[in-house]
Amino acid sequence: MTIRITNHKSLLVLLFILASWITFTVFQNSTKLWTVLKLPISLHHRNFIMKSCPAAPLDPAVSPTETELRIKGIKEKLDQLIPPRPFTNVSSTTSATHSKATLLSPRDTYCRGDQLDVLLEVRDHLGRRKEYGGDFLRARMSSPTLKAGASGKVTDFNNGTYLVSFTLFWEGRVSLSVLLILPSEGVSALWRARNQGYDRVIFTGQFANGTSHVNTDCALVLNSSAELCEYLDSRDQEAFYCVKPPHIPCAALTHMHSKNKAVSYLSKQERSLFERSNVGIEMMKKFGAITVSKCNTEKTAPMKKKCKFGMASTIPSGHVWKDTWNPVSCSLAPIEMKECLRGKFIHLMGDSTIRQWIEYFKSSIKTLKSVDLHESGKFQKQFAVDLDKNIKIQWQKHSYPLVVSLAYSVKEIEYIARVIDRTGGGKSTIIVISLGQHFRPFPINVFLRRALSIHDAVQRLLLRSPDTVVIIKAENIREMHTDVERFSDFHGYIQYLAIKDIFQDLNVSIIDAWDITIAYGTNNVHPPQSVVRNQINILLNFIC
Repeated sequence: MTIRITNHKSLLVLLFILASWITFTVFQNSTKLWTVLKLPISLHHRNFIMKSCPAAPLDPAVSPTETELRIKGIKEKLDQLIPPRPFTNVSSTTSATHSKATLLSPRDTYCRGDQLDVLLEVRDHLGRRKEYGGDFLRARMSSPTLKAGASGKVTDFNNGTYLVSFTLFWEGRVSLSVLLILPSEGVSALWRARNQGYDRVIFTGQFANGTSHVNTDCALVLNSSAELCEYLDSRDQEAFYCVKPPHIPCAALTHMHSKNKAVSYLSKQERSLFERSNVGIEMMKKFGAITVSKCNTEKTAPMKKKCKFGMASTIPSGHVWKDTWNPVSCSLAPIEMKECLRGKFIHLMGDSTIRQWIEYFKSSIKTLKSVDLHESGKFQKQFAVDLDKNIKIQWQKHSYPLVVSLAYSVKEIEYIARVIDRTGGGKSTIIVISLGQHFRPFPINVFLRRALSIHDAVQRLLLRSPDTVVIIKAENIREMHTDVERFSDFHGYIQYLAIKDIFQDLNVSIIDAWDITIAYGTNNVHPPQSVVRNQINILLNFIC
């Protein structure tokens, strides 16, 4: 009897141990299993190029593996958008001179509000009709005496023909233009070259060493056998590297500057496509200006609603008239800036094109006073306050890469996603983000990773503070002939498409600086104050 009781107790102990082990094993693996099950769901909404998509999952946790898959998915769709084009010699590439532009349904009288269509048939330098598309074109209409301009819409039929559509927004003498920025063969070469390497720009890091300093090479990727300092954001897997100076800790890095390296991933023949004489060539030289009349005197245009946060954009998104931006889908009201900004905290994050905004605010609001944050250089953080109206405006640069020849401080440099995670948000908080120009010389993966990390930080912010206003300022166009391999607007246009797609599932608004600067015809990375004023007026209409 005693033996039976003992055996029974032993069996219970064994069963208890077995049950405990099973529970422990299931608990340990549950997180991994849940991540695997969730992965396809969180990837589902990443459809590229203006496709509608369901809302992102509420769980903000993003594993490095998921981020890599998201980047890969967008990159593959971009590759489909920019297929490889054959390139044997310059004579087989698109020629602006030999291409033919035909006005469809020409009229004696053109009326304001009409659409004017041009069929463009592209040919090579030998006059042969091309059988594929992919040329990087820019369409614009303008009336310089009226200080008026607007972009045109280009439809690529992928067979060597394009439809260029202009909306005749204003009355008067109007000039039409279609520029061949780059032939399709140049586009294909630039895309291939961009994604081949990180070393077109070399960074120099300055490390403090007592009363002196030591300089070493730095980069997004460093192929070096020397000991490296790794500056890693482990959550978003963003990293920057410097060669470690002997006997100096990595934490002693204080400043950075950069310069272009004599590195090209283009062949000599391909580089000829980007010479000044081949970039930005007019394809409608034979077209004279047209006259647009009011025509329908009895027909009045419907009243447009005031522009508000979250309104959908169109192509083109608006036009300039008398140096003032007029959106297509809504009306911009005149806003008293100082009163609109009362009680607001404006966070401006990104590059120097958004730094122009804080400089404009300071010049326009005389009571806005700069606070000395004891930094130095052009890229120092800026902070301005109006104590009477309780207005706070701050600008800070985004983290690496920053392509700047002058040394800038990196003591307080941080990724925008981290800054957003620290921001409490709320109805008085406005965040405006602009990035892109400094990413153009590097593989597109760098830009996509940064945009996705910011997207996820904004998603987390809107979960905890849904009344926060978040605005993305798109890139400006820039100089057409400056260092095309590194800084071509083609790179900017691809980033512009990507940023609109990445943020389309969040409650954010985009200020379409790309279309605005085309309409103005600025061709300057830092457009004049009149352009900045109109960009800021859109912001004021969104928040007041």
